Amino acid sequence: MKRCLFLWLLAAWVGIASAQVQTPAPAAADAAKGPPAGFVAPPEPQPDENNAARARSQPGNNAPFWRGVRESGEAAGVTNLPGVEKGVLIQRFVRYPGSEFTTAGEAWRQVRNRVIIPYGGSLMLIVLVAIAIFYFTKGAIGHDHAQGGRRIERFTPFERAAHWLNAIAFVLLAISGIVMAFGKFFLLPVLGSTLFGMLTYGLKTLHNFVGPLFAVSLVVIIVTFIKDNLPRKGDWAWIKKGGGMLSGQEVPSHRFNAGEKAIFWGGVFVLGLTVVASGVVLDQLLPNLDYTRGTMQVAHLFHAIGAVLMMCAFFGHIYLGTIGMRGAYKAMRTGYVDEGWAREHHALWYADIQAGKIPAQRSGTAAPKEPAPRPREA
Repeated sequence: MKRCLFLWLLAAWVGIASAQVQTPAPAAADAAKGPPAGFVAPPEPQPDENNAARARSQPGNNAPFWRGVRESGEAAGVTNLPGVEKGVLIQRFVRYPGSEFTTAGEAWRQVRNRVIIPYGGSLMLIVLVAIAIFYFTKGAIGHDHAQGGRRIERFTPFERAAHWLNAIAFVLLAISGIVMAFGKFFLLPVLGSTLFGMLTYGLKTLHNFVGPLFAVSLVVIIVTFIKDNLPRKGDWAWIKKGGGMLSGQEVPSHRFNAGEKAIFWGGVFVLGLTVVASGVVLDQLLPNLDYTRGTMQVAHLFHAIGAVLMMCAFFGHIYLGTIGMRGAYKAMRTGYVDEGWAREHHALWYADIQAGKIPAQRSGTAAPKEPAPRPREA
């Protein structure tokens, strides 16, 4: 009896399993029959549709929105915020000299960090080392001249005032610029982040306020000295002999020699005006100019490169005007030079004074008296 009941239950179970295998599932049956009546499939996503259309064709896919963000440098997005470039979240792709083809902001960063900082800093160090080597091997140029002779006015009080105003502004701008650009390499490890941040913030503010003073005084310098820096006969002879710096015999020149004229036209006129023009843009002082990120980045590149080259040129000028040439600093401090100094360093200028073509006294200020020589100790 028990055996018959067991066989009957087994046969029933096998029959039910066979029926489940042979009967299709309801979902599979519905799929085979196709979509229900009245069903309309959504359109396929298109590459040119906006984000609203993509939300209907493929809900949850915001690719058009992010594509617009990425390409906002080429086609600005729509925004209700006032101001320039508010609809540009990512700048367009460019290639600056020395950068890869990438967004403008990244290209600017690459030029600054890969070109201006390492090569500019190295160039300034090379120039300073070269000046030091020249000074310790050759010494100061020129001779000491006997006092008491006729004094010649080399610079008027106005010329000296314009020069010193421009020189002081230049030194302040150079120091603050060097700290802002290179300070993290030699000051940050010493001062720490807090003090270094306070210092750079203060120097940046000083830089912005001294810049316009430098710009105005630079224009005054150019207008004041441009006449005597025009090319003249004898300049080429000075250039061919390098001014006699290596031979020790100076080449005759007019009021300014060819080297000083090169500093004037290259350092003051070209590089100076480049730095001033780009600095005015960075300070946003020009009216009716769209101060976009791209404009500021290009202005910064011109400003930084021009400033580095200008500092390298004026390192030599400052050297010769102080310890590099005997009597040069006194000429700018007092305005007067001795006849012997004029004859030695600017023989053609001295000859014109001797001939009466140029007055020895160009202003109403009397020549300062030379201090009496100190008696030698026994």
